[in-house]
Amino acid sequence: MNLQLFLLSGLFFVSGSLLPPRESLCKRQGLQGYVYLVSGNQMPSPDRPSSGHKGLQTTVYIYRLTNLNDVTRLNESAFYSGISTEFVKTVKTDKNGHFKVKLKPGRYSLFIKKDDLFFSNVFDEKNNIFPVEVVAKKMTDVVFNADYDAVY
Repeated sequence: MNLQLFLLSGLFFVSGSLLPPRESLCKRQGLQGYVYLVSGNQMPSPDRPSSGHKGLQTTVYIYRLTNLNDVTRLNESAFYSGISTEFVKTVKTDKNGHFKVKLKPGRYSLFIKKDDLFFSNVFDEKNNIFPVEVVAKKMTDVVFNADYDAVY
């Protein structure tokens, strides 16, 4: 009996554990990325180097996948006064514009606010607004350019 116990304890020592690694038990899934403020003249010029982007400390509003038909749009702009799809959650960015949020697998739309209006200016071929997809056990990388004060 002692020999069996000794061999069994050796198995634990060699393998580390009979349990799966901790990472596989609590894989993260959701979105991570940056919100950048893009402003001023963005036209390329050999005389002026690219100014780069500055991280924007803001709040990212996450909704279920939202189409242009699901919003109250301000004229033909990328500003919206209302969104009729299901609100999911918000996440604040840090001073560098970085954010990370856990979400269930699914398709979502991202917005930020400028004053009292929502802003988002990325669309897919079906007019879904800033569509992102979260897949199980993966973090989806996102870059959101807040370029409402930029000139192209």
